Amino acid sequence: LLFTEDSLPFLKNVFALVQKIETFYNQSNDESKKNILQLLNHPIIDHLIFQKKSIDYGTSWRILRSSSLTDQIFIKAQRIRTIQETGENKVGESFEDAFMAIVNYCIMSIIQLRNAPTIEVEISSKEAIQLYSLIEKEAFELMCKKNHDYGEAWRDMRVSSLTDLILTKVLRIKQIEDNKGLTLVSEGIEGNYFDMLNYSVFALIHLDHKC
Repeated sequence: LLFTEDSLPFLKNVFALVQKIETFYNQSNDESKKNILQLLNHPIIDHLIFQKKSIDYGTSWRILRSSSLTDQIFIKAQRIRTIQETGENKVGESFEDAFMAIVNYCIMSIIQLRNAPTIEVEISSKEAIQLYSLIEKEAFELMCKKNHDYGEAWRDMRVSSLTDLILTKVLRIKQIEDNKGLTLVSEGIEGNYFDMLNYSVFALIHLDHKC
């Protein structure tokens, strides 16, 4: 595998994340250690796909408002639910590919929330990869904290339940967007994107375990 100069900042972020995981691993009990190893041995988020697409297509997705990406997440999650209910998959896209797409759309949505969408200027593929890696690291750290607090309850959940949770979250985001981002008691849009990202990761782990 050949890495370009643009890959170096991304690789540094990966190594930093591995160090954080190692620290968390050393502080965990035996059951949590087993679960962390499962996460590390599973290619859940394929950084290289995002990197290669950024090089091939540029960062044209930067034109998309977060509401457009929300709709893409809704379409993917609704398709997963429809196939779960009907048992028919006529397009051929696997559940794994669909959940992976949701992960990527969530990361891109968070990037868009933090960096205003623009028609005139694309960011470089190098900067896009750095932003992707940063948000992925934040998501993993959040996952570890919630695993600690909730005792990894997600492991007893069905993939269908995780799908429903994603749909619930995406409908909440759509309502917040329709309210111009104003909330009374909600955690806000970004927190919901992080939750959908991690729900998708949990679904991918379950799907891998069934294989």
